[in-house]
Amino acid sequence: MNVLLDTYCWLLWLSEPEKLSGQARRILESDSDTVFLSAASSWEIAIKYSIGKLNLPEPPENFVLKRLMRDGISSLPVQHIHALQVARLPHHHKDPFDRLIISQSIVEGMPVVTADRQFKSYGLEIIWA
Repeated sequence: MNVLLDTYCWLLWLSEPEKLSGQARRILESDSDTVFLSAASSWEIAIKYSIGKLNLPEPPENFVLKRLMRDGISSLPVQHIHALQVARLPHHHKDPFDRLIISQSIVEGMPVVTADRQFKSYGLEIIWA
């Protein structure tokens, strides 16, 4: 199964994996599931790091790429169709990064691993973190 991680869940996986649900941990540890992190998450991490809202042990370009490779997490690029799908979304969620991840989940038909209850309003397949 292909699954998409939201930014918060990926950062939680790296720092405090015991706080994730058993199902989310099993998927992240599985060799049979393909886990994706959106380029939107890298954008969010870079912005939050640059304005001092996210502390990392190294610059985001090193932190993110090293851990994606180490953990076998696949990258999901942002395509025009993903960005354009955002216009079709109701405004249940205001966060532009989450709205793009929701859009990618819809376009790609991938469940999303999230702890954000607002995602439920979009009718996505959700794996609760």
